[in-house]
Amino acid sequence: MALLKVKFNQKKRVKLAQGLWLMNWFSVFAGIIVFSMGLFLKIELRKRSEVMDNAESHFVPNSLILMGILSCAFNGFAGKICYDSLDPAKFAKWKPFLKPYLALCFFFNILIFLVALICFLMRGSLESTLAHGLKNSMKFYRDTDTPGRCFMKKTIDMLQIEFKCCGNNGFRDWFEIQWISNRYLDFSSKEVKDRIKSNVDGRYLVDGVPFSCCNPSSPRPCIQYQITNNTAHYSYDYQTEELNLWSRGCREALLHYYASMMSSMGAVVLLVWLFEMSVMVGLRLLHTSLESITNPEDPECESEGWILENSLKDTFKSTLESLKKIGKFNQVEAGAEGAEGEEGGKTPAIATVS
Repeated sequence: MALLKVKFNQKKRVKLAQGLWLMNWFSVFAGIIVFSMGLFLKIELRKRSEVMDNAESHFVPNSLILMGILSCAFNGFAGKICYDSLDPAKFAKWKPFLKPYLALCFFFNILIFLVALICFLMRGSLESTLAHGLKNSMKFYRDTDTPGRCFMKKTIDMLQIEFKCCGNNGFRDWFEIQWISNRYLDFSSKEVKDRIKSNVDGRYLVDGVPFSCCNPSSPRPCIQYQITNNTAHYSYDYQTEELNLWSRGCREALLHYYASMMSSMGAVVLLVWLFEMSVMVGLRLLHTSLESITNPEDPECESEGWILENSLKDTFKSTLESLKKIGKFNQVEAGAEGAEGEEGGKTPAIATVS
């Protein structure tokens, strides 16, 4: 028994073809939107590529760009088929291509669904990329004289100001690295010498943060240095007082920014996938309804359209049998080639002895 069998007359077939033509061009527009989203996300990721550990995060925008291009191509082609299906003479030339095209549409829709899932599931990989990338880039904050790293200070400062964040996980991350360049340290000062000697690696570590960590909304002037020293500031307790620094780490801020963007894009791609599925189903109904016309000379006669010629269970069984036959055929061919090779190997040996 056919799956989702529907009866059509000429009027219904024309309406279906016209509706599908319109839907396909809407899908082309949706493909442009998906392409634009991928391009926008790629640009946003490239803006902060210096604070990311690897290029895995670009898999999502690249997938969106590819899906957008394929969507425009597939639906533009389908729109032409639907337009030509109104004329039996024009439709005849498309008949041999329809089954392969529908098979490609099926796999294309699977890919769209997978891309939508990836948009939702990429959070873990993105978090790891940001955590390692930010940690490494903070170490180069002081290297303003080193070629290739002289821009890192500006990049991190702008990042902390724009996203209202400080450090990787928080402002205390700056206490663990030397973020002040040696060229700005007075090595004749006892305080500088003591701090360098007290550290195993010989680094100048302070309980201070860059200016970009300061919260301009705080009524108190920014306490940028000696953050953990209560006696250095009047009426101050760093453990109880609300600090005038950004409390959120940049990893969390960037993760929230990109994850929410990817989730929104995933939702859009999921809607596009549902629309593409409905277009594919409609195209299959149009294809089968036109093929099942009993009298081609009478265009007004009724016909039947369906999604699958047999039930889902029977279709699955027949597909498995076809795959088994292909496998057996390949084995037979491989065996025949092996036998020919053995015969070919034996013949020269006999000729040599004689």
